[in-house]
Amino acid sequence: MNAPVSVGVLRAQRRALQQQEDAVSYVRRLTQGRLDLVLDEERRRQRGTDEPVGSVTERLAEVFGQQQGGGSARPPRETVVPSDHPLMQQLDELCDQFQFAQLDTLSDSDLRQLRDALQLFEQSCSQQRHALFEQIDALTTQLVQGIKEQGVEGVIER
Repeated sequence: MNAPVSVGVLRAQRRALQQQEDAVSYVRRLTQGRLDLVLDEERRRQRGTDEPVGSVTERLAEVFGQQQGGGSARPPRETVVPSDHPLMQQLDELCDQFQFAQLDTLSDSDLRQLRDALQLFEQSCSQQRHALFEQIDALTTQLVQGIKEQGVEGVIER
């Protein structure tokens, strides 16, 4: 039989998982933003307009201003994801490989490949988030149980 894990250890484990989830969520949001730009470029081409495109950076405000997301229901936490985080590096490598920076000059075929690659990467991030949420939920359940078993006084003393 395993010895019970202390409330402090459970909190530390949960905090570490939340930090991982924050990083995955951040990279996922970046991926979604880049995907929005690719989809906007596809729509522009389908309309057949020759409207001035501008650089990717110049188009950010316009494309993101069109989004009508409600945001997350959870309170925000400080998210600091270093540029050398493995997921950040994967996203950067993917964008380099498919020439995201030259979005407006890609062939239609290359643009579709970029879109598909970004969609797969975003799905992978979503799956990672889901798995992390399951682990966080399990730890939260253990934490609540541990607090109940120790009583309020035992938790405050630690």
